[in-house]
Amino acid sequence: MEAIGLTLVDWIIIAVYFGFVLGIGLYLRRFTKNEEDFFLAGRKNSSWVAGLAFLSANLGALELLGMTGNTFKYGMYVAHFYWIGAIPAMLFLGLYMMPFYYSSRIKSVPGYLKLRFDEKTRVLNAISFAIMTLLVSGINLYAMALVLHTFLGWNWDASMWASAVTVAMYVTLSGLMSAIFTEIIQFFLIWFGLFLVSVLGIVEIGGINEIFARIPEAYAKLWSTSADPTQNGMMVTWGGIVLGLGFVLSFGYWTTDFLVVQRAFSAKNLRSARMTPIIASFFKMALPFIVIMGGLIALVLAKDPSSGFSLLKDGGKVNYDSALPMLIARYYPPGLVGLGITALLAGFMAGQAGNISAFNTVWTYDIYHSVINKKASSEHLLWMGRVATIAGIVISVGTAYWAKSMPTIMDYMQAIFSWVNAPLFATMLLGMFVKWITPNGAFWGLLAGMGSSFGMFLAVKFEWISKSAITLSNVASDMAANFWRAWWAWLICFGVTILVSLFTKKKPEKELVGLVKGLTEETVDEPVPLLKKPEFWGAISLLILIALNIYFW
Repeated sequence: MEAIGLTLVDWIIIAVYFGFVLGIGLYLRRFTKNEEDFFLAGRKNSSWVAGLAFLSANLGALELLGMTGNTFKYGMYVAHFYWIGAIPAMLFLGLYMMPFYYSSRIKSVPGYLKLRFDEKTRVLNAISFAIMTLLVSGINLYAMALVLHTFLGWNWDASMWASAVTVAMYVTLSGLMSAIFTEIIQFFLIWFGLFLVSVLGIVEIGGINEIFARIPEAYAKLWSTSADPTQNGMMVTWGGIVLGLGFVLSFGYWTTDFLVVQRAFSAKNLRSARMTPIIASFFKMALPFIVIMGGLIALVLAKDPSSGFSLLKDGGKVNYDSALPMLIARYYPPGLVGLGITALLAGFMAGQAGNISAFNTVWTYDIYHSVINKKASSEHLLWMGRVATIAGIVISVGTAYWAKSMPTIMDYMQAIFSWVNAPLFATMLLGMFVKWITPNGAFWGLLAGMGSSFGMFLAVKFEWISKSAITLSNVASDMAANFWRAWWAWLICFGVTILVSLFTKKKPEKELVGLVKGLTEETVDEPVPLLKKPEFWGAISLLILIALNIYFW
């Protein structure tokens, strides 16, 4: 397999990018004077800065290679991950959950669990989240190395270590602050570097309508084929999409995953924190123009023998994740290829930096400071955060080899989220809105939810049960199993938490003030014009979401 040939200009663009992100880390180090600067970026960011960083932390390997490749495999159904699988949860986070998070000034989501429940629930979530973060971090390292190895011809192991060392250097220098600033730069680089792929593809094929006319109906629809799983490529029903993806996985990720929530914590005030996910929602809805459209363009070209386009094959097996890089190779002239490759690398580094900065915070505050060294000083915690960053990168290299052995990036990611985020959302929902939920109820419910989800995953993997037993349908894909497994894990956690809470000791209401709705004084934002109100922009975002779903029905 030949690597894409790069000119001197391409190499210069890539080298300038790597040099630039390291320079930002060095520059921002002077502003990182204490633990709050390192872990929360000093809480000085505007809603736009926090909002772009919020989305960029999610713009990793899954978004770029994974989603484009899976659109080639599944068609328009992948757009569900962007619309029903993201926007409602992002708006709920900004409008309803952020006041709880921000006003308590917690440094992490496990920190909320300690205040609302107890130490054991916090540590259980912290450990599971840390493991999940390192697994996802490995995906980013693997995908970044895959681009360098497959398309530039670099040695695979050397590519991965080069990626790991670069991320470790600039996150270690100034923590979340450097991660956020480089994520914003990477956000624009991703759009400018990859937007042209879709434009040129649409021009070559003859328009968006022509693209949809040349793909099967099952690949061109969003909802109309969801009643019968045999009529769509994902082999999933609307029930799995709505309950598994739209409710559990979506809300579990966007409202409880500290990787993204941490960016909103860095905002300068409550209104900015609430606006953070709402601003990000508009860009999230637009991203399918790059990834979904790119996947459909690749599908049309691959079906046309005269186009000369095909995906790469590894050992005779189609590599779906090669769709976007192969489109870059097709459309970009010498000089622009470097920009496209750099945009891909930026996406991986944004996701990797987000995972590592979230890992070092949870490890330092919720495991190390909570269990191992309760008397640690601020200076010591700052030092530990930097040590955790290096350790996290090294462990991520190991998990990258595991990611390499998985069938697809996307299926692996959703499986991980169904183990941890799905049951956690039930715990958070009950904790925030039901005052009589007890610490023991939360702990055993969360443990039952995570255990059942992982148990179902193993049962299907080793063929102890069929996927259909989980999805309640005659046919099922790996993705459909992920959706339904997340729903069952949420339901089990929800039920066990309530059941155990009925028979165990409740916390005094005075300890729940500020943590549970009904016992929390309503936070009132400073009076602002209508155009600056989070509620107004949340409503606009919701209307656009509804319009998109109707148009592509």
